[in-house]
Amino acid sequence: MPWKRNDVLEERFRFIEEWKSEDWSLAELCRHFGVTRQTGYKWLERYEVGGLDGLRDQSRAPHQHPNGLDEATEERVLAARERHPLWGARKIHAYLRRQEGSNRVPAVSTIGSILKSNGLTIPPKRRRRARPSQQPLAHATEANRVWCADFKGWFRSGDGDRIDPLTISDAYSRYLLRCQAVRAADFGHSKPIFEAAFREYGLPDRIRTDNGAPFGSNGESGLTGLAVWWIKLGITPERIQPGKPQQNGRHERMHRTLKQATARPPASNRRAQQRRFDEFRREYNEQRPHEALGQITPASCYVPSARAYPPRVAEIDYPEDWQVRRVSGGGQMRWHSKSVFVAHALKGEAVGLEPMGDGHWRVWFSFYDIGILDEAGWQICRTEQRKKRQQDKP
Repeated sequence: MPWKRNDVLEERFRFIEEWKSEDWSLAELCRHFGVTRQTGYKWLERYEVGGLDGLRDQSRAPHQHPNGLDEATEERVLAARERHPLWGARKIHAYLRRQEGSNRVPAVSTIGSILKSNGLTIPPKRRRRARPSQQPLAHATEANRVWCADFKGWFRSGDGDRIDPLTISDAYSRYLLRCQAVRAADFGHSKPIFEAAFREYGLPDRIRTDNGAPFGSNGESGLTGLAVWWIKLGITPERIQPGKPQQNGRHERMHRTLKQATARPPASNRRAQQRRFDEFRREYNEQRPHEALGQITPASCYVPSARAYPPRVAEIDYPEDWQVRRVSGGGQMRWHSKSVFVAHALKGEAVGLEPMGDGHWRVWFSFYDIGILDEAGWQICRTEQRKKRQQDKP
């Protein structure tokens, strides 16, 4: 017979009482109550152990887990974290394996769960993805085709002064154009270093960097003041994909050599550290054979660029059938009496809008594709994002 959900406990107790009367066989009693004999035996066993409470619904989760952790193991994990508060699950796992052997150490994921359940992990903040270059990175087939630039990780000199080395190299010849300690990794301190390199060696076609400041931004355009200046000089900014330093591998490899030669240990002060950088640059360019160059020096195969640094930057010209707008101090342009955000880095600059039809305009800064303006939404989205949306439409 069917059981009502709210009378389950009562019906199970009646089952027990009828069984105690000895008027029924177990098979008859189970048929009468509409349960299997296996269920009937289970009720009897649970009643004998726990009385009326034993007949209540119980969790179906197993009472014991064959791979469950005992308290002692959890305490060992927490003790290791207390001794090394900056360590994560992987480091704690390796540490415990060295101390106790592999058979007694829980998996990395289990250690991570222990740390999380005890409030010892902080979930990473979700960051906006930076905008890498959408075009394939250029091959360095000749000198000045691609320059590479980056900030070597900062460190402190012997007197506590912070040293931020800005390095610039030619990807083809590995020639180290600049290695300069600056006061801060920003536009104001970086521009004079690049300007000096341009005056001495001319202009490259492209400059490859990572996506961090002052080279790239997390805005929709990906532009910074430094990148805008390069574009006005006719230099294409190339930004590698986030988390893929191997795309600028030649420059990264030079950084390892630079660190070993000049920063272990650091010099006593900024001036002494810069002397080390200058000495390293001379040796690296003129004396040190480079295996990738057939054991010749970078100075043996580098020639300055034929594109000289101009005395003044020319205004950008756009085709006559395009619309041209000036970007305001807030990074916006006026379009049909509305304000449309473009980029803070383009303050005071003119952008060109190429007609695409159907209320869409491709927005350019010189040769740099900023994105597509959709008049329906009054905002600029990246060209690749619009293509993806069109592909996703049914």
